Amino acid sequence: MRKIFGTDGIRGVANVHPMTSEVAMRLGRAVAHLCKQGQRRHRVLIGKDTRLSGYMLETAMASGVCSMGMDVLLVGPLPTPGIALLTRTMRADAGVVISASHNPFQDNGIKIFAQDGFKLPDEKEEVLEGLMTNGDIDHLRPTAQAVGKAFRIEDAVGRYIVALKYILPENLTLGGVKMVVDCANGAGYRVTPAVFEELGAKVISMGVKPDGRNINRKCGSLHPEGMCAAVRRHGADLGIALDGDADRVLMADEKGRLVDGDHILAICARHMLKSGRLKKNTVVATVMSNLGLALAFSDLGIKLKRTKVGDRYVVKEMRDGGYNLGGEQSGHLIFLDHSTTGDGVVSALKVLTVMLREQQPLSKLCGVMTTVPQVLLNKRVAKKTPIGKMPKVQRAIKRVEETLGKEGRVLVRYSGTEKKIRVMVEGTDKKKIRGFAKEILEHFTE
Repeated sequence: MRKIFGTDGIRGVANVHPMTSEVAMRLGRAVAHLCKQGQRRHRVLIGKDTRLSGYMLETAMASGVCSMGMDVLLVGPLPTPGIALLTRTMRADAGVVISASHNPFQDNGIKIFAQDGFKLPDEKEEVLEGLMTNGDIDHLRPTAQAVGKAFRIEDAVGRYIVALKYILPENLTLGGVKMVVDCANGAGYRVTPAVFEELGAKVISMGVKPDGRNINRKCGSLHPEGMCAAVRRHGADLGIALDGDADRVLMADEKGRLVDGDHILAICARHMLKSGRLKKNTVVATVMSNLGLALAFSDLGIKLKRTKVGDRYVVKEMRDGGYNLGGEQSGHLIFLDHSTTGDGVVSALKVLTVMLREQQPLSKLCGVMTTVPQVLLNKRVAKKTPIGKMPKVQRAIKRVEETLGKEGRVLVRYSGTEKKIRVMVEGTDKKKIRGFAKEILEHFTE
């Protein structure tokens, strides 16, 4: 079982185990050993977001890779999907993202992409953990010219911008579109405004002055209220808010109302179905997706496949089943025809494509789905006791489910990246379901 890796790589407080330089260096050595085959010169691409601790972990990770005789390609601050893309297009043997996504600046994380740009599966992460701790590769110490070198890729941002602009069909332009773009002071702060401006939009930028400490702070998809207010204030046609590594997006319609990942999925799925581009007429989402999404898809004749929480599991189901659209309510949307992982800018461009082709404002397009009231409450826990071994919690869940019947849903799960319990309840009466969620949550102790 993995002990260091969670649902999205390794994550924790920077400079505290497991997010230390020592762990990063050992991981670099393990990644290099796992990738090294044959006699050719191998390369690992490393990118990061804008956190202060990124310098520390980037250097340690690069040191570990080089110590195993592999070269390092450093791209600096770049969105996670950009690192996945360059890993693939530059024929690197692996890609490394140093980011804690939507977490506060004092946290950091490391996730690994394989040569094909997809995140490593759980079993490969288990292998890496073993190599980091069992001592099997400690004796491997290349010397002299066999030691690896590090190279900085100066045009990484430009390469990614060019790739993103091809997402908007060539016969369309964003000329006349006014939009608010909140980059969360994160990895997308240079790329995102440039893409939309070069496609013709008038862009009002927010969250584009990172200082190493302000990533996700009162901005971005974690705090989209600022973006929504800016849309109303500037009379914009829409707004987008990214998270720290720009692999997820939330949007606002022209009235400044929030548009979440479920609505984006519904809008894009309907359009792809109409144009015959939705493979197997199926969309993949997680157990957290709103009941309203399932009802909307039922009306449209679209099948919905659910997975456990985590975009990596959505992607796995998509690849296994041959589907090309999936995502999470949180704004991780995967358009597998264009990207190997969630990409906030790709998702926004896909919605803009629908708006332009159907000549409809975002508020009208959102009518494809009606959200069923949903409450999600979180609470910190001292340890993650298996829910099945907590009889009081089980009884509370059963009581709520029996009360809701077919008109609601209950989901209780631990966060994959933090010591938190998450209780989600759906139903017709928001006040009642909030009470139900609190009733279940009170059986967990901090």
